[in-house]
Amino acid sequence: MSENGPYGVETLPQIMIDVPGAPAGCRGRRVERARLQWRPADGGDPATLAQEFLAAHRIALDDLARPGTHDPDGVCGAALYLSAAAGARAAGGAPGAPSPVPALPDLVVVVYGHTDRPAARGAEDRPGGFWLGDWRDSWTPRQHADAVAAVRAAIGRGDVYQVNLVGHAAAPYVGDPRPALARLAALPGARYGGTLSGPGWTIGCASPETLIALEGGRLVTRPIKGTRPATLAGRRELLASAKERAEHVMIVDLERNDLARVARTGSVRVDELFAVRRWCDLWQAESTVSAAPVDGLGLAALLRAVCPGGSVTGAPKLAALDRIAALEPVGRGASMGALGWVGAGQIDLGLTIRTAAADAEHLHLWAGGGITWGSDPAAEVAEAAAKAAPVRALLAAG
Repeated sequence: MSENGPYGVETLPQIMIDVPGAPAGCRGRRVERARLQWRPADGGDPATLAQEFLAAHRIALDDLARPGTHDPDGVCGAALYLSAAAGARAAGGAPGAPSPVPALPDLVVVVYGHTDRPAARGAEDRPGGFWLGDWRDSWTPRQHADAVAAVRAAIGRGDVYQVNLVGHAAAPYVGDPRPALARLAALPGARYGGTLSGPGWTIGCASPETLIALEGGRLVTRPIKGTRPATLAGRRELLASAKERAEHVMIVDLERNDLARVARTGSVRVDELFAVRRWCDLWQAESTVSAAPVDGLGLAALLRAVCPGGSVTGAPKLAALDRIAALEPVGRGASMGALGWVGAGQIDLGLTIRTAAADAEHLHLWAGGGITWGSDPAAEVAEAAAKAAPVRALLAAG
């Protein structure tokens, strides 16, 4: 079911670790100690398995209301990746179409310790040849627009209020894709820029969105919903758009409800609403929602409450997952899941938007947007293309 190991520093090359959300102060001193990889066929609940594996390696996350202390000489923490399909399974929702990247597990937990041995250059730092072929989309613009129309029809029937639709594209490559994927971290606004690798796969992330973090004793999520070109006119248009604001507020309410399931009564609050921030050549609207964790809240229960993220599913969440499973022809793979860092008293997981993945032969990329009754199919197709464009351009430059 799982892969556990390696168990010692001597079994691994000393490479630089650049996992999204990892503490910068330990960079160059982190070394992999143990690894768990899981797929749905293995059985069990991925959220519970993650918490148990971490506890077995001295990362106790069974009471997030209790402060923890980072040990600079012991276990540093762990990278955690949970796919959208695994998140849907943990939440009791439809998992969607099969992943186009079957080599990629649906749950990865990598525990890191500290070492005083100098780190060698990682593959992402080494020069090398790399060629990327043409991208091939898994649906045509017409099929994408038809899916938008189908969501609007479902909204008209009262089945859902909002659904996030995601498209996929793949391109063949030759060479080592890891340097190109590592460069995604340099994209402007990539709060969760970084990489994670395993046998036959690599994830490269340039996400600006916080799925869930533990900051100052409070759980924090920062949903992003609403996009315009990063021009003065685009900013004014985003701020004035009733459609974008209504879509955004709907997801903020969903995130408030998600946090309320694991929060102290009365502690959920919206700290910031509809702030406009920049990612590459786009303006995006972001809010901050926070809550105090209830006593005894563990990582597994938290993941079940917030995964998959509301901004990439819709409202109501389970009904939106049903629509997504019916309409998206290709699974979400590495996208729309969670990727980041956990440790003693630490949680910082980004939502894997603006994220690409490599298997042995292809690079894979996903992009989409939220659909409401006010959505225009052609505009939604264009928005998804605009979100994918900076990632495609940087990968092609590799």
